[in-house]
Amino acid sequence: MKKQKDSINMKNIHNDDFQKIANKVSLITIIGNIILSIVKLVAGIVAHSHAMISDAVHSASDVFSTFVVIIGIEFASKQPDKEHPYGHERLECVAAIILAMVLFVTGFIIGIEALKSISNNHYNALEVPGILALIAAIISIISKESMYWYTRYYAKKIDSSALMADAWHHRSDAFSSIGALIGIVGARLGFPMMDSIASLAIFIFIIKAAFDIFKDAMNKMVDHACDEEIEKQIYNCIINNDDVLNIDLLQTRIFGNKMYVDAEIQADASYTLQQAHDIAETVHNDIELKFPKIKHIMIHVNPKQKI
Repeated sequence: MKKQKDSINMKNIHNDDFQKIANKVSLITIIGNIILSIVKLVAGIVAHSHAMISDAVHSASDVFSTFVVIIGIEFASKQPDKEHPYGHERLECVAAIILAMVLFVTGFIIGIEALKSISNNHYNALEVPGILALIAAIISIISKESMYWYTRYYAKKIDSSALMADAWHHRSDAFSSIGALIGIVGARLGFPMMDSIASLAIFIFIIKAAFDIFKDAMNKMVDHACDEEIEKQIYNCIINNDDVLNIDLLQTRIFGNKMYVDAEIQADASYTLQQAHDIAETVHNDIELKFPKIKHIMIHVNPKQKI
């Protein structure tokens, strides 16, 4: 016998909260990035800092990335329909993959520019940046690191891979600003190559972050199993039911930011169909209450003859 229960009302409330939180975080960071881009652009032009102008462009690119997050989460939060009976959660993974690619390209460009600068020996021709660029770099580091922790907090709270990818994009901008700061300070002290060396270190960090985001999103796209600790907790939740004599099968898979569970349990073969049904429903409800991230549970009851 199989038992399936969707708990539609509870899931709808969760999806609404998920989208509201993501949109609120995205809107705040968009406004912050627009203001920060203007400040850095003006500072870069006035203080004659090419690094700060480039950093302003980087901040402006974050606005585009956040719009990708909003669109991805908007589609991922859509309710199941006839063509998509299992929902649209995986579309959020698509947004995370796009952001990982943007992050990779950003890091790659930073790395290429750093190598070009190191191989270029014409440092004496560079104009020394003004103090305004230095102040703008410090403001940018504090602002972008704050955006990172703010976005990261809510990404973990709602378990959003797209929002987490956007958080790392904010941090990449913070590290880019650190590179700009080091370059500005170095140029003012007579060591312009410091900017390029710092940029190479930032390049490695950003590429690693992009790879981790891409790997996590792909795992959620290809029905990767939940980690062993989660499966162990689900197993214990099932076996703690006195009417469950054994567990023949337990399979889990990640679907976007949700989990799917399939289990086969053993019950006394002498039980009536109604009794077996009640056992399956009790097991289902116990799992759903303990693991709110689980979207779908299928319980199959196998008869066991008692000797």
